[in-house]
Amino acid sequence: MKITLKGFAENLLFAANIFIVFLLIFGHKISIPLWLQPVGRMHPMLLHFPIVILMLAMVLEFFRFKTAYAKENLYQNFTSGLLLLGVVFSAITVIMGLFLSREPAYGGALLDWHKWTGVSVVFVGSAIYWCRNAAWYKAPFAKAGAVVVTLALIMTGHYGATLTHGENFVLEPITPAKQILKVPIDQARVFEDVILPIFSQKCLNCHNLEKAKGGLILADAKSMLKGGKNGQLFVPGKPEISLLLQRIHLPMDEKKHMPPKDEAQLTDDETALLSLWVKQNGEMKKKVLDLAENDSLRILAAVYLTPPEMAEEEDYDFSAADEDDIKKLSNNYRVISPLAKNSPALAVVVYDKTSFKPDVLKELEAIKKQIVSLNLSGMPVKDEDLKVIAEFKNLRKLILNFTAIKGDGLKYLKDLKHLHTLSLSGTAVGYKTVSDYANKSGVKYLALWETQMNPAELKQLQKQYRKINVVGGFNGTGQFSSKLNPPKLNVESRLFKQAFNLELKHAIKGVEIRYTLDGSEPDSAKAPLYKNPIPVSKNMILKTRSYKKGWISSDLLEFPLYKSTYKPDSISNLLLPEENLNGGRAPALIDGQFGSIDIFQGRWAGYIKNDFSTLMLFKQPVLAQAVGLNAIRHLANNSLLPQVVEVWGGKDSKNLKLLGTYRPQAAKPGDVPLIVNMEVQFKPQLLSCIKLVAKTTKKLPAWHPGKGKPAVMFVDEIFIN
Repeated sequence: MKITLKGFAENLLFAANIFIVFLLIFGHKISIPLWLQPVGRMHPMLLHFPIVILMLAMVLEFFRFKTAYAKENLYQNFTSGLLLLGVVFSAITVIMGLFLSREPAYGGALLDWHKWTGVSVVFVGSAIYWCRNAAWYKAPFAKAGAVVVTLALIMTGHYGATLTHGENFVLEPITPAKQILKVPIDQARVFEDVILPIFSQKCLNCHNLEKAKGGLILADAKSMLKGGKNGQLFVPGKPEISLLLQRIHLPMDEKKHMPPKDEAQLTDDETALLSLWVKQNGEMKKKVLDLAENDSLRILAAVYLTPPEMAEEEDYDFSAADEDDIKKLSNNYRVISPLAKNSPALAVVVYDKTSFKPDVLKELEAIKKQIVSLNLSGMPVKDEDLKVIAEFKNLRKLILNFTAIKGDGLKYLKDLKHLHTLSLSGTAVGYKTVSDYANKSGVKYLALWETQMNPAELKQLQKQYRKINVVGGFNGTGQFSSKLNPPKLNVESRLFKQAFNLELKHAIKGVEIRYTLDGSEPDSAKAPLYKNPIPVSKNMILKTRSYKKGWISSDLLEFPLYKSTYKPDSISNLLLPEENLNGGRAPALIDGQFGSIDIFQGRWAGYIKNDFSTLMLFKQPVLAQAVGLNAIRHLANNSLLPQVVEVWGGKDSKNLKLLGTYRPQAAKPGDVPLIVNMEVQFKPQLLSCIKLVAKTTKKLPAWHPGKGKPAVMFVDEIFIN
């Protein structure tokens, strides 16, 4: 018996209907194997085809019995074939969707509505196809069936879009944004009124009861503490190794960056609040005012709960910047992103202090009209650099925390008529320059924590400029607390060639500077008191704090110092790093710029398949006795130290011998992220060629959550002595 294409399709449709019924009845008892999950994930790729085909088929079916078409064979046959094609592909799409729904990322009433409206499209469409040639099937049935299928298609698409893009996706551009009411600070609780609203605004679209992406739900405390398929959301007390903060700090273009780059991003204050909350063990029950008056979380929460008036959304009178310009200007020391979805306004964040030069700001010329938010926290920005910033005429928010600003350059910002938020925390600005600026500007929010101003001057500013929200160490109860800045060092580079004396100083008289060189934390009692310059002749890690009676001690300043006597005349990688982890191209390994504990910042070179192997040549032989390499251990990001580091040397690349090896300690459960300098020492000898090899650990250990998966080895700077 010859099987026709039509007959095959009809049999396939019948079998698909039976299989759908089977999945609906027994689906909750079925576990979808890993090899079949990709089939389910093809559901979004295929669904658009049957929607279009069925819509067209239903239009034709609605008019099928009109006199002009009733006896038109081509019309009837074409409608029948189109309907069969649409229903078959709809059935396949539904089966894929039922597979996909078994994954932990989905659940809830919204999924049920999407599932049953989709199933109804297949069942009603199949019934129409099988009954449309029966004697009783007349125009009323054809029209009713066409309307039912069309409505079911629309509803299925609506519920699917809501699952994928979040509630109110279609009308969001013309619907006023929901405003979360702020609770009075004396009633506010840390989690319920500060942390949970951040999750609700920025995370709930993807991590809700209806669509738990990654198995993670952030709608309430219980669900959040449960975590997702990648483990716990945070490690109490350790934001640096917590999944929550790691995903937030990933580069914008990384697939795992949260929130996704086309969604509204967390503000700097929101990120800081989440980090401080995790650092304090993820407190769930305390009120904000139960925290100590000088507690950073309390201070920032007070500001969050009393937001400045200018936070309202506004319409901008400028067009969007060229996408190519934005892409070109986004790099490993600067992030440029839309302020909000479909907004022409841009937010710029500059990081990596070692890469900062005034040109970093001048390079933004092409998009200066669109920049409304600029964050330069921690950069060596000076007062004269504010001349360039003054050209960003649409700037609304400027963050200059812990920069080298002293105040004289504030005069350049007076003509920025839109600037409403200025943060100068941790700078050396004084009362006079800030007062002069406030008198002639339109700023509405002025942050002055940890500046050189005393409490009396801060109070005077508040009293003098009542229309400006002046925040200077505000603790939520109307009192001020002053916190010391860390000590200043007489060096900026961590790299040195010759021995020198390290000097520490502080701008405030009477400050005690305590320090350690053994890796311990400097306290106010037992740590050495700085009196004389510290001789530096070898690798060491300086940790220091400032102390003074009646003041809050400074944050810890940790400053590694590395000796590197020789710099090769040429360097080349013999084995290349992973293409997307190529922050350490060969010249960058000897440029004196260092990767931070954030491995995705762009300085580190990542190796998975290959070992690290680089060749360094000297035009004149050098007397060497040690070669060092920086690597990072970061268990949460599957990063392990090398198994072994080898140094080979000789007069040229063809005459090399093994000079020495170094074997780092194996990682253990609970190890914190750490940058390790691995130094191979050997007998002093003249060398014209050095080959440095670091061999990767091929798989993660059995105790690691990712056991069996490939480990990543990140390396950075090389030191030759």
